[in-house]
Amino acid sequence: MKTETLWSRILRFLYLLFTLGLIKGLIGMAVGMGIGFGLVAAVRASQGNPPNPDQAVLIGGILGTILFLLFAGVFSDWLRMAGGKETRLRHGPPEYKPVWTRYFSVDYNHKVIGIQYTVTAIIVLLFGGLLAMIFRLELVYPGMQFLTNQQYNTLFSAHGIIMIVSILLGVGGMINYLVPLMIGAADMAYPRLNAFSYWIAVPAALLLFTGIVVGGWDTGWVGYPTLSTTSKLIGVQFFLLGFYIVGFSSIAGSVNMVVTTFTMRAPGMGLFRMPIFVWGALAAALIQMTATQTVGVALMLVLTERAFGLGFFNPAAGGDPLLYQHLFWFYSHPVVYVFVLPGLGVISELLPVFARKPLFGYKWIALSSIAIALVGFLVWAHHMFVSGMSSSLLVPFMMATLLVAIPTGVKFFSWTATIWGGKLTFPTPMLFVLGAISVFLIGGLTGPILATVPTDMHLHDSYWIVGHFHATMFGGFVFPFFAALYYWFPKATGRMYNERLGKLHFWLMTPAFWIMSLGQMRVGLVGMRRRIADYDPSLGIQETQMLVTIAGLVIGWSVLIMVYNLVSSARSAEVADPNPWRSRSPEWQIPSPVPEMNYEQQPVVVGDPYDYGLQDSTYVRMSPVPSPAGD
Repeated sequence: MKTETLWSRILRFLYLLFTLGLIKGLIGMAVGMGIGFGLVAAVRASQGNPPNPDQAVLIGGILGTILFLLFAGVFSDWLRMAGGKETRLRHGPPEYKPVWTRYFSVDYNHKVIGIQYTVTAIIVLLFGGLLAMIFRLELVYPGMQFLTNQQYNTLFSAHGIIMIVSILLGVGGMINYLVPLMIGAADMAYPRLNAFSYWIAVPAALLLFTGIVVGGWDTGWVGYPTLSTTSKLIGVQFFLLGFYIVGFSSIAGSVNMVVTTFTMRAPGMGLFRMPIFVWGALAAALIQMTATQTVGVALMLVLTERAFGLGFFNPAAGGDPLLYQHLFWFYSHPVVYVFVLPGLGVISELLPVFARKPLFGYKWIALSSIAIALVGFLVWAHHMFVSGMSSSLLVPFMMATLLVAIPTGVKFFSWTATIWGGKLTFPTPMLFVLGAISVFLIGGLTGPILATVPTDMHLHDSYWIVGHFHATMFGGFVFPFFAALYYWFPKATGRMYNERLGKLHFWLMTPAFWIMSLGQMRVGLVGMRRRIADYDPSLGIQETQMLVTIAGLVIGWSVLIMVYNLVSSARSAEVADPNPWRSRSPEWQIPSPVPEMNYEQQPVVVGDPYDYGLQDSTYVRMSPVPSPAGD
């Protein structure tokens, strides 16, 4: 009897497993890629041509992505609409299934999608960090230890793009979960498009991972021609296609964010009464919506040049490799602000809460986010000072790059003034906010050195760039992302995280990052080139390389502590107070975890969002009128 019960449970679990959208999507992706590979092989064989792996990956990857979305159920409602059937959004957990299954299937609730984004981002972040630790161990000593040059090239190239994808997913997680709650909405403007924006990122990430398995790529995360167009490694095609498909997620998500912000704010919430995080998210969405197409064009041109022998970037065929760099960096420098602006929004959002005083210069901070987004479109060519472009462009791009420091400086002065004279408390979210400011300051102060032509000529492609970029990304996104995870964890789960483990995470990670970033800059100053697997012992940098590697390992362990803390606390920690931070923001005025439709009553904004410490000041009131639930 016990055996029958055990087998029945196993069969029931297997049945449940194969009803999950993720599993069905994986099956669809395998089928689609198989069809694509077979179709290309059959067509070429009928013409008497040998197999072409690049064509097979391009056609198979596209079909695999489409069938992933189809099998997972992303297109189900849209197909019913196309057939003339009425479709209504279903709210709540799936019927006759455990609640956890909704996180592995297509769900239209913005909070579920936000958690899907966030958990996926953390998983991808851990994988990308693991790759970094492997090639960092190779750099501890001069000479080649255990990796070949090709393996090293694959690891650092994959680390770069995988971390970029993880940050994009993390931005999507914060925006999807928080923005509707902060503006008093029941959901995003287009819930089905919102689900699409997450689920299309899954096959994109799988294509990147597949590229590593089938031999990797040696182009760096930037994929410059002519290296990317002439490389014989099939992993290059997987990398380019995965990178390309991620762009659909960015564009769809940004359109949804812009429409939601402009059309679904609570009554009384004018633009200058919005939470400051929403301003950062809006500025980032405007960049994504307008710039992503350019890198998509660049990647598709390389994909088709590899697959069909076209000559967009081949000088012998009249192509121009510099065209790719202009297209790539017109997107890829502004995208730095896509990562950073929501993170800076988190800093500005949390500082007044833990300083218990108004946010200094609210309107200036809000407008500085838009200014950073606009000026960010004028600075891309500082990445190309050594590329041989026209010398007449050097000074204008240098000046524009220096100009972007002004709105960024506005934020720093505002944060300093907000902290000054405040009644500060230092729970884990506040510690990570202060850590973010210190780390981002390192990135900010080292940026103008790379903006000026003479110093950039000297430091270009050195490890100084690596240290600067990591400081910018960690200070602008990673530290604020962790602050946000701890801060809104009680809201999402209804439970409090372990404060001691949270502070242990901070005190391990912060000094380790200072050592890592400053150490990278130090070895760059004395001649260590980035993307190089070996170095001359006479440079005298072995001790610094070892310190950088140890610091990276400490950072990795601290992140694992955070993961353990959040997972264990979600299951068994003490129940959190409804508003443990005494925040004025709308999402903290409702129960935790948040109800399915967010607000049972319509929130009405009657004051300013950051008037902490001012007597009789109210930001939001709940109207007896029920909040619109949507379709």
